[in-house]
Amino acid sequence: MATASGDIITLNVGGKRFSTSRQTLTWIPDSFFSSLISGRIPSVKDETGAIFIDRDPSLFRIVLNFLRTRDVDLKNVNVSSLRHEAEFYGVHPLVKRLAVCEELEKSSCGSILFYAQLNPPVFDELSLETQQAQVTALLKPELQRQVIQIVGHSNCIAVAYNHCVCVLSARESKGWELIHTTPPLERRPQCIALNARVTATSLGDKILAVVLGNEIKIWSISPQPRLLATFDMKIPIDGLFFINNQLVAISNTGKVAVWQSVQRHWQIQELSQIRSYDTAGSYLILGCSNGSIYYIDMEKFPVRMKDNDLLVTELFQDPFKEEVTALSIFMPPNCYAGQTWMEVAYGTDRGGVRVIVRHPENIGHTPQLFQSYNVHSNPVSKVVLGEKHLVSVCAENHIRSWTITRFRGRISTQPGSTPIASFKVLSLEGAHSLYYPVNSIGPYGEGDDEQVFVQRVIPDSDTIFVRLSSTGERFVCVYY
Repeated sequence: MATASGDIITLNVGGKRFSTSRQTLTWIPDSFFSSLISGRIPSVKDETGAIFIDRDPSLFRIVLNFLRTRDVDLKNVNVSSLRHEAEFYGVHPLVKRLAVCEELEKSSCGSILFYAQLNPPVFDELSLETQQAQVTALLKPELQRQVIQIVGHSNCIAVAYNHCVCVLSARESKGWELIHTTPPLERRPQCIALNARVTATSLGDKILAVVLGNEIKIWSISPQPRLLATFDMKIPIDGLFFINNQLVAISNTGKVAVWQSVQRHWQIQELSQIRSYDTAGSYLILGCSNGSIYYIDMEKFPVRMKDNDLLVTELFQDPFKEEVTALSIFMPPNCYAGQTWMEVAYGTDRGGVRVIVRHPENIGHTPQLFQSYNVHSNPVSKVVLGEKHLVSVCAENHIRSWTITRFRGRISTQPGSTPIASFKVLSLEGAHSLYYPVNSIGPYGEGDDEQVFVQRVIPDSDTIFVRLSSTGERFVCVYY
């Protein structure tokens, strides 16, 4: 029964009465409720004038709460039955969420380890310049506590918040100890890099770098915190990381910059649009939109400082000139970069996955195309080549994996790479930055070991699921 204004709707669901607002029932277009209220489908009313719906009232209560709060509590709920009801009512956001949860109900749970909880610092007083830029974030506790990124190196981690970056060191029997907090930042950090083992004694033994807009700030953390350098790259920065003592900044517009920590000097070079990168040893390899793969050997970098040459060298050109959208470089554990033993897997914008190799006897020659697969219908977003497996991920989170056969450490064609799995990791979260994705599904793991995918099913959920990349098998869920 509706009020005179028609804003309150009374429903009789299986003998139970519910009252709610028209807005709550109809915020999802083309649902059962919007069609019912608009008269597009016929309705039956009971003796009091309430609209009668011959469905389970206990499940309807959950559906109605979802329409009210955009959230759902699945404790003691049969997910399959609730999904069936959500499909009947046409509540598509709930159907999508339950479809994932129903699939994941089959997963088993493993052990849980809580190691530490890190609370963000709160600044009591801010400078006038910083306060104006940061007051909005600092007044909202949920934004103040939001973690933007975490990176680790040696026994330290750096945690970026909306208004600062903290560095913590692992101490035996003491957990994590806060050793540095940046001053309040004038804007939200985009990405961070940490080097906890700097060999140049004049710089201290730990360096933190933070990207703020087009600018990079570099701090020496210990023994006394101090700002070492500020560099304006003048273009958006999409990647920031250390290779040995050199800090590397990458813009996908096509520029790469390197800061040599001893001489504190920046060098910058322009290439084609950079779509991907990877590192191994002293090597940095870059995949570009023109189909070329370039590399920089950081071991040779310091000796060429005077002529401002980054020694960027073309390693390989894709035979079809497809964009190189994903890269993974593998060097055997007993191999040094100087031995030129290199295996590289890369993915393309047309869904191709290819492997190229260069062995010591091929010094002076470009790597040879070893294997090529056309296995995805979307651009490849991630590829990992390890000792035992090759794994690729496309933009739609479809995963393919192969076993790698090796002879005396080298990738072999007998019997070669054998396909072992093809599956999709469902996620309710959209894609993010190419270089620093938020809550990326992965894969994660060491290059010579099994890779895993981390599936965060529902935003703000306390549950994640872990899947083996080699088989797609779900083997653990973690509560955090």
